[in-house]
Amino acid sequence: MSTPTTYREAVREALREALQRDPRVFLMGEDVGRYGGTYAVSKGLLEEFGEQRVRDTPLSELGFVGAGIGAALGGMRPIVEVMTVNFSLLALDPLINTAATLRHMSGGQFSVPLVVRMATGAGRQLAAQHSHSLEGWYTHIPGLKVLAPATLEDARGMLWPALQDPDPVLIFEHAQLYNLEGELEPGQVVDIHSARVRRAGSDLSLITYGGTLGKALAAAEQLDAEGISAEVIDLRVLRPLDDATLLASVRKTRRVLVVDEGWRSGSLAAEIITRIIEQGFFELDAPPMRLCSAEVPIPYAKHLEDAALPQLASIVAAAHQVCG
Repeated sequence: MSTPTTYREAVREALREALQRDPRVFLMGEDVGRYGGTYAVSKGLLEEFGEQRVRDTPLSELGFVGAGIGAALGGMRPIVEVMTVNFSLLALDPLINTAATLRHMSGGQFSVPLVVRMATGAGRQLAAQHSHSLEGWYTHIPGLKVLAPATLEDARGMLWPALQDPDPVLIFEHAQLYNLEGELEPGQVVDIHSARVRRAGSDLSLITYGGTLGKALAAAEQLDAEGISAEVIDLRVLRPLDDATLLASVRKTRRVLVVDEGWRSGSLAAEIITRIIEQGFFELDAPPMRLCSAEVPIPYAKHLEDAALPQLASIVAAAHQVCG
């Protein structure tokens, strides 16, 4: 029987389950303990599991991400929370030069079973140092797995398989999703390998992930009323990309629009379109198109922030352009 819940509560339940199932699992990060998490995700877990399992850290991403890597090498299963993706840049050295490379550099003798969770995305008037979507940067790095749960089901179900992965897994939770409400079926199995078709369609493949999935689904509803059948694909797994699902959709619809909250230059959207062209060029009836955030630091003022991001109206307009 499904129960009403929120994205925030789904992530919390995933954390609780992991802590209950495996004594090697612990949570660490800024304000995850006594404060209950900056986004209230870990509220109550300190009281339930104690200070050894839910650890508040100093304000040093370089330090505590490095400590998480050491704990993973020592046999633990750490879940490291970084408050926002912008702050993860302070931990690029241990993440990219150590965690992502050790299996290769050790000839398979060592692995780093580390999970790093972080909030990403804009739309909350937190300005340029707290609002960027940098997950596309991490998809460039061999040795990392990159996830972007956009539904309650994925928020609840992706953490446990991520903890079973021998390599580092980064989970990007769009901060606009924490208040998302819905029903959650118990016991659902979620994989961390494949994309999902969230809405079937025949005229256009609308490819997106994370915080823009809701906008894409709303755009598909509006387009359907206008006679355009849009298939909405939720990437979910940003590295490695599920080429097979993307190409199967393209063969059906023959038109592509990628919506990506990252910036256009060097974007994940560009990689997706390139793969589609490389593997399915002759399936296309129109040039693929991408809709990304404006190439500016995300503004503070609400009307400017809204203008900088992909929105329902701009997705619909881009879809009309692709469909001619």
